[in-house]
Amino acid sequence: MRASVVTGWTPVSVGTADVAVAERAALGTSVRVAAWPAEDLGSALTAVDIELARLEEQASRFRDDSELARINRGRSSVHQLSRGLAEAIGVALAAARWTGGLVDPTVGGALIALGYDRDFAAIGPGPQGPAGETGPAPGWRSVTLDGTTLGLPAWVRLDLGATAKGLGSDRAATAAFRARGRGRGGILVSLGGDIAVAGQPPFGGWPVAVADSSDPGGGPPGQVVRLMAGALATSSVTCRRWQRDGRRLHHIIDPRTGWPAAGPWRTVSVAAASCAEANAAATAAIVAGRDAEAWLAQAGLPARLVAHDGTVRLLGGWPDSGHGRIPAPPPSLLPGLLDRRRPGAWSEDGERHHV
Repeated sequence: MRASVVTGWTPVSVGTADVAVAERAALGTSVRVAAWPAEDLGSALTAVDIELARLEEQASRFRDDSELARINRGRSSVHQLSRGLAEAIGVALAAARWTGGLVDPTVGGALIALGYDRDFAAIGPGPQGPAGETGPAPGWRSVTLDGTTLGLPAWVRLDLGATAKGLGSDRAATAAFRARGRGRGGILVSLGGDIAVAGQPPFGGWPVAVADSSDPGGGPPGQVVRLMAGALATSSVTCRRWQRDGRRLHHIIDPRTGWPAAGPWRTVSVAAASCAEANAAATAAIVAGRDAEAWLAQAGLPARLVAHDGTVRLLGGWPDSGHGRIPAPPPSLLPGLLDRRRPGAWSEDGERHHV
């Protein structure tokens, strides 16, 4: 049976009739959806469309009409949020606490000062004007979230880039699996290479190409691994690069300095229980620099780190050969911080207070 494809999506041949795959552009990157067995792909794609549209309306820093953009423009220090944006900010705050501030949603001001103030497609790779003044991020502890009430100092600008794309993959994979209404089979959603799966994988697991090319335009995959459950995300300093004042910049900001991270790693891939968690961990490892290996080992997460000189480090049982299985990641490292059933209220110590 030929799987139906929703308008706007392009079918992708993967060499087997057992899995149906389609892709399209979304959220300034690309999204790919795979369904096994290959029936009911259309219902899965519709569900993904709905979830990604919601996420963009809630959390895009570049859409003038998004909820987050309105908050960043606002002069008030108190904002009422939709449940969806409250969840997205709650995830970002949870990740900030978990990583000890290595990822921090208050780096929005630094990104704007450095020139990442619009969708990246509108930023040319050539020299830009001088950078604005930047410094350490205000810090995630300056933000409070009580249910759907956000407390945000008027000078703080939020950017959810370290977690929102992963959260989008999580939401989309769950929604697509439910939309198919099947008791077996599974779904994979890759949003710009940040991957979440739901249901059962095909025999042997989902084959996933993990890239480590230093070429920002792409390149051959560094390794193909098999993902059985959970999620996998990759962060890299080799993409989303631009120039200011003769200095080459990238989008992964060290909150401690307000400047792009300058550690030894060009690419980090991490497997975790959720894609939001994997996304945060991969970004945190880039920022952590020489401390990344110790931090990831303590977290117990399978990871693959590629240095600027091409040296590869494998941690947590990450397979050292092609088509090896990623070990099952530990349960979420964010219990007690994140309740996916409803947005929580967040304090500095990560306790959630119901309202």
